[in-house]
Amino acid sequence: MAELAGRRWQAIDPLLPAIAGWTPGCGAELAVNGPDGGLVAAGSCIHWTAEPGSLDLIEGPPQRFLLRPYLTGSDVLTALDTLLSRWRDHLVAVPEAAAGDTAAVIGWPSRDVAGVRALVAHGLTPLGVIAARSARRAPAVVADCPPGVRIRRATPADLDLVVAMTMEVLRFDAYFGGVLEPPDAARGLRAQVAGQLEHDPWTWLAERDGNPVGMLTAERPQTAAWIAPRTSGSPVAYLLALFVAPAERGAGVGAALSGQLHRSAEAAGISVILLEYAQFNPLSVPFWGRQGYRPLWSTWEVRPARLLR
Repeated sequence: MAELAGRRWQAIDPLLPAIAGWTPGCGAELAVNGPDGGLVAAGSCIHWTAEPGSLDLIEGPPQRFLLRPYLTGSDVLTALDTLLSRWRDHLVAVPEAAAGDTAAVIGWPSRDVAGVRALVAHGLTPLGVIAARSARRAPAVVADCPPGVRIRRATPADLDLVVAMTMEVLRFDAYFGGVLEPPDAARGLRAQVAGQLEHDPWTWLAERDGNPVGMLTAERPQTAAWIAPRTSGSPVAYLLALFVAPAERGAGVGAALSGQLHRSAEAAGISVILLEYAQFNPLSVPFWGRQGYRPLWSTWEVRPARLLR
């Protein structure tokens, strides 16, 4: 069934990955039969708990219940509605799902519009987007730096600055409900960024007259392997964060920084660049569209998990 579900999604969006097989979950029976008795939908529920102090806590509550859906029938709306009802009933019987600091989460292909009404009806909200930029469809954008601005590669000496700018991105995204700022986020980010800056990073700083006004950091394929399975393209890079000082927004600094990444990715033979942004972020949505990115996956959530309808 997983293979058939993957074919259905790839017919909708070729950038979606093939589904190699069933993802093991908690073992709950989440299957839906159609009118003729054949299987039209199934789900794997994964119970996930973050490690204390992990940077994963930035993305949501420490206890999450993740549904991996597989749908093959033509009546997607009805099948998904039934699948979500069975998932809800399963979570009602899970004591941990009754806690307040939890989330029920489902990743849904952005172009699979047939199931959206079912997601909404069950109380799920589209908080995040994984967007993709295909090198085949969007060649490198060449954007000149605004007058007085230059871009340079970051070095280990820029650690404090890169961490501070990344934290500003996190704090702004927190307005839209998808990400959180754990108490030790800055310390965890500092350790991560320090490691990146030691190994020829794809991290650039924009400076105006020597003063920092922007930053972009990205992962090369060897460190972006964790998100590469979300797309059929390969190799994959991941854009971690883009920050532009408020006074400089709209002047072309962000476009110049993203253009620097696109040229470097093109030279390295990157097929797809992925990034994540908050669905309701009024700055990210139009900006990334202009840079050639488009939604690939939407992350639908309800917090706490017990509020799933």
